[in-house]
Amino acid sequence: MAIDANLKTRRLGIDTYQELVVYLRSECHVCKSEGFEAQSRIELRRDGKRIVAILNVVHFDLLEIDEIGLSEAAWRALGGIDGDLVQLAHAAPLLSFSGVRAKIYGRPLTADTSRAIVADICAGRYSDIELAAFITACSGGRMDVAETTGLTRAMVAAGQRLHWDDALVVDKHCVGGLPGNRTSLLVVPIVAACGLTIPKTSSRAITSPAGSADAMETLAPVALDVASMRRVVGREGGCIVWGGAVALSPADDLLIRVERPLGLDSDGMLVASVLSKKIAAGSSHVLIDIPVGRTAKVRSAGAGAALAARLAAVGQALGIAVKVVLTDGEQPVGRGIGPALEARDVLAVLQNAPGAPGAPGAPGDLRQRALMLAGAVLEMGGKALPGQGLALASGVLASGAAWRKFQAICEAQGGLREPPCAAHTHVVAALHRGTVVAVDNRGLARVAKLAGAPKAAAAGICFEAPLGTRVEVGQPLFTLHAESPGELAYALAYAESQENLFTIQSA
Repeated sequence: MAIDANLKTRRLGIDTYQELVVYLRSECHVCKSEGFEAQSRIELRRDGKRIVAILNVVHFDLLEIDEIGLSEAAWRALGGIDGDLVQLAHAAPLLSFSGVRAKIYGRPLTADTSRAIVADICAGRYSDIELAAFITACSGGRMDVAETTGLTRAMVAAGQRLHWDDALVVDKHCVGGLPGNRTSLLVVPIVAACGLTIPKTSSRAITSPAGSADAMETLAPVALDVASMRRVVGREGGCIVWGGAVALSPADDLLIRVERPLGLDSDGMLVASVLSKKIAAGSSHVLIDIPVGRTAKVRSAGAGAALAARLAAVGQALGIAVKVVLTDGEQPVGRGIGPALEARDVLAVLQNAPGAPGAPGAPGDLRQRALMLAGAVLEMGGKALPGQGLALASGVLASGAAWRKFQAICEAQGGLREPPCAAHTHVVAALHRGTVVAVDNRGLARVAKLAGAPKAAAAGICFEAPLGTRVEVGQPLFTLHAESPGELAYALAYAESQENLFTIQSA
């Protein structure tokens, strides 16, 4: 029941990412009379809208006694303007959390339980603590295929689902964990140029130096709504847009926000995340790239095979054809790590840039990986016979058709633009001679993030010594790119403190 008191809203401009947080003075009569305290779950109502938010209590005059402060996420969810009146209520008991507790104690998630949990997550009723409990309960191999299928189905049902004129709609996804692996920006134009429909929704980085949406955004707008996405796909056969703008699997975005900082790897949650978005986007056939390497997200062939089997099983249960490819994840792909640097690699491949002194040309590993994946998608989509997809993809790229299609997609999304360049660079060189025999993917990704990526689009690193490279003392291993001297120094200090970013075996 709503409390018989109105408080005035105030937008505080505090970024809590996607968590709904509100603020009250400790002396506020509502706090005192209702026993509200820090971390209480409270419901706010305004003009028919209602949200459930976590309360933080303020012990100084940031707010007036009759005001309630809203974080940016809470402000967006509730709407309105400063000074609007809201009613408060104790949030209803979170009944679905009994299913989380049951899972913690070893009982499986039922389909009904998953639906209830996902509905409450999407309604903003789960705090970060409760989300973390749910994620933890599902981690460590504690979800079977039936539970994964039920969770995936619930996540699809909670958001909008796109439908296309073509019965056969393809897509491609990478599970991540490999810096520079920006093949989607190449696969989409190759596949679309061959006449298949490929509505690619991509993610932004949360803990990595760049997501596909971050790299694409340096070349064209990606925050398209559903109507704009439909227009682009209808005109060009494909798109590369930010999935967060179309809210196809809203529970997934909320889970990822908490899951990735926890660093918990869960096949069940990963499969539900990937397939819920692909099904919601209207895909009928999906190719999934799983890089396998000692410092990648998936670290062994056995783990990759287990994940592939689960993806295929859940896809079959939900009526979507899934093909999985295990790829080499021992080192970064291409040269760039960071949004703009990765985008430049993509442009070099699309433009078939030749190598020259001072201009190394298109990265061969990125080109070959993208062609292999595009070829597999073309075979899945019936545009090439088994074993002939790679040749078709190679011809489309070499002819310039893929580059023309990419330009057309960018124009349809709002216009092609030039990726930015960093103001500051610094070369990190080899301290002794020998052969590069190992590379720390996670370490290099961290260096790129400390340099400012992905928020600073031009920041990151240029990877210059792949496996097998013979280096001399003083020869570049990578070049740091940053937009400020402070970020450059910060990233450089970390890089110089790490002994195993590159393992160089003496001759």
